[in-house]
Amino acid sequence: MTATMTEFASANEGFSLVSNQKLLSLYAAMLACRRIAENSRGRHAQNGASRSAGFIRGHEAAAVGAAIDLLASDTVAPAVTPDPALQAINPRVALAPSIPVAARSALKARNSTGITLLFSSNRRSSQSSWIKALTLAADRNLAVLFVSLDRAETVAEVAAIESVRTARNVYAVPSIRVDGNDVVAVYRVASEAIAHARKGHGPTVIDCRLSGLGDPIVNMRRYLIGKGLDPGQLAE
Repeated sequence: MTATMTEFASANEGFSLVSNQKLLSLYAAMLACRRIAENSRGRHAQNGASRSAGFIRGHEAAAVGAAIDLLASDTVAPAVTPDPALQAINPRVALAPSIPVAARSALKARNSTGITLLFSSNRRSSQSSWIKALTLAADRNLAVLFVSLDRAETVAEVAAIESVRTARNVYAVPSIRVDGNDVVAVYRVASEAIAHARKGHGPTVIDCRLSGLGDPIVNMRRYLIGKGLDPGQLAE
């Protein structure tokens, strides 16, 4: 894995090394996340309240692709991704209540093979915690996977990330941009980043950008059909 920004091709370009069983598992997890997001949004709309639980709608590919293969020894800080959705994706992982707590846990466990997964957030306090965690992970070469969901970044935040990536103790954090609508592409990149971290090579930033090319679940359904798989039974 290089330390430079890398553009990854869509999963639709060429054949996939991901097994058919895993492809169906990815799709099933995305469907579960969508149901949770829609049910949550409906409940809170009735109560006249707004909550970030519905934010996972449209981000299912990023959440599922990054978290589905984590182990029981790994930790996830949900940020804007609701706990029930993460439990539906991967019930084995431990859920941290916040990014700072997850970052401290990663520091304590730096000699283990455990991975910490941190999702970004639109909340200003979470953005600040995310940057601080990235700085800590770069300084200490921690096994942390930073997944940035498509969101508006301030000029100061972009500068801070680049400073951490390129100038922190001459250690550069790999930053990989991937289509956030393509769960297979996210899964491939996350698998590489997780293996990279477990070998002691430190953190990676996965920048999941929504391309605007349709719904991630519809995209995956078409991909499965194109491979001769039947997603209908899972949808039912």
